[in-house]
Amino acid sequence: MKRYCLALDLVDDPKLIAEYEAYHLNGWPEVKRSIIESGVVEMEIYRISNRLFMIMETEDDFSFEKKTAMDIANPKVKEWEKLMWKYQQALPLAKPGEKWLLMKNIFKLNKSGI
Repeated sequence: MKRYCLALDLVDDPKLIAEYEAYHLNGWPEVKRSIIESGVVEMEIYRISNRLFMIMETEDDFSFEKKTAMDIANPKVKEWEKLMWKYQQALPLAKPGEKWLLMKNIFKLNKSGI
């Protein structure tokens, strides 16, 4: 099992943020299925203000390249991603077209490490 943490910002507008959250409460089944089929076992998104933080638990053979190829080939996922850009804004350090940016793990503690 692998874990990835990613960050993204939302447009800083309370109405748009509420719409974004509503879309995620009722996520499209085709998009959810695509996420699972790409090797994601569990996904959570957290928000503070307009900053998003995503945690993904994946199968060992998961790759972002494979997921991207699957997304490009799936019209419903492409429609979802286009719609989400209405609400999302790239982090200042993102390259053009980049959305979720992979975060670097800088600290880890478990009970055996105390």
